[in-house]
Amino acid sequence: MKKLRVTVEGKVYEVLVEMLDDAGTSAPSPASAPVHVAPVAAPAATPAPAPVQAPAGASGPGDVVSPLAGKIVSIDVKVGQSVNEGAQVATVEAMKMNTYIFAPKSGRVDSILVNPGDGVEEGTPLLRIV
Repeated sequence: MKKLRVTVEGKVYEVLVEMLDDAGTSAPSPASAPVHVAPVAAPAATPAPAPVQAPAGASGPGDVVSPLAGKIVSIDVKVGQSVNEGAQVATVEAMKMNTYIFAPKSGRVDSILVNPGDGVEEGTPLLRIV
């Protein structure tokens, strides 16, 4: 066992690490005096941040909004195109994962408000269906 001091986000922790050999089994530890490890208090839980709200009046009826902050990967419809409820209309990437955005209602795409590559916040209108 090896005693290490680790700092994470400004908080110091003392940990014991078991040394393994190439086969994944415990390596024999060199003869040494026993190590006493003082317990370290766990970091206090921080409250989750409040959800980001779209500015008042930012979206209107028929707007399809981004459910999360990220980057627009694709807009899968064109202005004037008819879409059915549940049809995929866009893709947003956040943290190397794609989130597919679906039409909340059937109608015609009236306008597209973003372009591929644009960064968006949660609640940002992406396109309008009328």
